[in-house]
Amino acid sequence: MLVKRFVVPLAVATVGTGAAVFGVLNADAAETSNCAVTYTVTSQWNSGFTGDVRIRNAGSSAIDGWTLGFSFPSGQKLASGWNGTWTQRGAKVTVTDAGWNKSIAAGATVSLGFNGAGSGSNAVPGAFTLNGLTCGSATTTATVAPTPSKSATAAPTPAKTATAAPTTPSKTATASPTASQTAAKGPENCTDYAALPRGKYWINNNVWGKADGTGSQCVWENGLSGDNLSWGTSWTWSGDTTKVKSYASAVLGWHWGWKATGTGLPIQLSAGKKVRANWNFAVTQKTSNTMNVSYDLWLHAKGDADWQDQPTDEVMVWLYRSGGAGPVGTKQATVTVGGTTWDLYKGDIGWNVYSFVRTSNTTSADLNLTDFTNHLAGRGWLDKTKYLSSVQAGTEVFTGSGQLDTSAYSVKIS
Repeated sequence: MLVKRFVVPLAVATVGTGAAVFGVLNADAAETSNCAVTYTVTSQWNSGFTGDVRIRNAGSSAIDGWTLGFSFPSGQKLASGWNGTWTQRGAKVTVTDAGWNKSIAAGATVSLGFNGAGSGSNAVPGAFTLNGLTCGSATTTATVAPTPSKSATAAPTPAKTATAAPTTPSKTATASPTASQTAAKGPENCTDYAALPRGKYWINNNVWGKADGTGSQCVWENGLSGDNLSWGTSWTWSGDTTKVKSYASAVLGWHWGWKATGTGLPIQLSAGKKVRANWNFAVTQKTSNTMNVSYDLWLHAKGDADWQDQPTDEVMVWLYRSGGAGPVGTKQATVTVGGTTWDLYKGDIGWNVYSFVRTSNTTSADLNLTDFTNHLAGRGWLDKTKYLSSVQAGTEVFTGSGQLDTSAYSVKIS
């Protein structure tokens, strides 16, 4: 039986250089001559929690390479981290830049995060250092009781930054009609990180990048017909056009834990199984959008990954994009997979990120997703001992207002 984990999304609002706390464990380090650090527990459950850490360069010159240090005060243990190299020795935690984010311009902020393990008291660190210099700390706390609630909610996704250059896209793209396209729209849920379970899938109202902008996102599910899921999402986001604000998605399998059984995952790549994904959708752009519609595949080195296990690899397959949206990393080649041409990008955000970007947009796809992992294995980039833990399908939104309607989506493993 796959273990289920349940988390409660919380909120922190920054006011000036301090922080107003709403049901969240928070430590906001007072600014010194060179740095300010904000530490926030964004979600907590019976045996663990997710933390968000933001480092701001408060100096007048750029920081070129950084190492953050702090200590857990109440026995917490680091489980996994992203956007840096995380280590723990005793209570002391050290995070070194990931390379791509080593430079922090004057006044700029770098974001990183982690999953931690612990029960009972979850006191916040009392001090932070950056490159050996202390960032003065003024700590504010609020008590959050672990919740046994069975209402599933989604853990935030670690941050990624991709490129985007604003352009004016076409306003509407529609998929070929299917029988389920006339399904009545289900009720909207606009709660951050809401999870809507349906059969072996669940809809994730994932807004992991909302701190880099202003706006909101809603999701709904219209029902399941056989193996075909119908669902949708709408959004309005403004802010930095180079940073993703959200990824509303249909999830099959792992996403920092498990919320459904009977998924058929994980599977080891060496087993040679097919993962046939069929997707028909429509994009409505109410304003000019910088966004994409994509599959997101997550892989681990072990076959029993759970909430505390950081992925080793992420494979994205972009079917549709607008506004000049581009993936993390650099272009490596133009390749043909599944009879279609793709630009292949490679990056690293604490794990490997491979992105196949379709050279022309589509709103209907029938793909064997292991064709893409096989291609990466053929290049020597992906070891077939790895396990595919999750298949997700959704839209990454940088900025704009619009809607994605999925008339039919299915994943079959054979």
